[in-house]
Amino acid sequence: MDRRVLLRRWHLVAFVLLGAMALACEQGAGGAEPRPTGSVKGYPSSMAALGDSITAGFGSCGTFLICGRNSWSTGTADAVDSHYLRILAKNPRIEDHARSFAQPGAQAEDLPGQASRAVDMKAEYVTVLIGANDACASTPAGMTSVKGFRADVDQALGRLKKGLPKSRVLVASIPDIYRLWQAGQANPDAVRVWSRAHICPTMLADPTSKAKPDEERRRAVRARIDDYNDQLRQSCKAYGKRCRWDNGSVHESRVTLDLVNQVDYFHPNAEGQHEIAAATYPGRFTW
Repeated sequence: MDRRVLLRRWHLVAFVLLGAMALACEQGAGGAEPRPTGSVKGYPSSMAALGDSITAGFGSCGTFLICGRNSWSTGTADAVDSHYLRILAKNPRIEDHARSFAQPGAQAEDLPGQASRAVDMKAEYVTVLIGANDACASTPAGMTSVKGFRADVDQALGRLKKGLPKSRVLVASIPDIYRLWQAGQANPDAVRVWSRAHICPTMLADPTSKAKPDEERRRAVRARIDDYNDQLRQSCKAYGKRCRWDNGSVHESRVTLDLVNQVDYFHPNAEGQHEIAAATYPGRFTW
């Protein structure tokens, strides 16, 4: 089994189902290709979401499936109040012109390809949330290196800057998986699911253990996520004035089991997706 498969082992059950539901499940606000329109009152008329299973809304409908309507970025569910819906309220021209290219299991190395798709659709606004899978390896040694992570993010943002020089980009921080472990390590249901389904094994393996090696393993993962977030911040800063960093708002958001689904006790449910949308929405598109 190669390294890439090992890194994504915790999504294995989901992948079995993804092929069957690919056409049945929505990918955000619609599949129509966006027309090249100007913004209304500064708000974009098209947008694209890049990232992994979190942005794809995976598990947010209570099953091991993508549930794009609950995406914090391009979702259409009123309960989530995504970026798309908030923009739509200000600029009706964005209707049906939002696409999600986020995929379960995606890592930073997949981001440049997603960025190319955003360029192809001429998105005026692009959201990026990536990095959880880079940390959720089988072992700490299998985590994406900080240098490699930064190189992949730089490549993706470089494609956006070159292909969409007038578009705006939001880079969101990675959720604090360590605090998720803290919230769930005493919950029998969460412990059972994490252990049986091998959810994010670097952090959630042996979730009840207080042995020194396990504590050190979790701290190493937490430190790596902190490093990734720092690289995301720096990469966005290097991009220039049209890239906005969320100032760590997703990472600092509250973490409770009430905000994740009860299928894997890992991915945000609709309420959790709403929390991400609220934490990251810029309010005014002035950058």
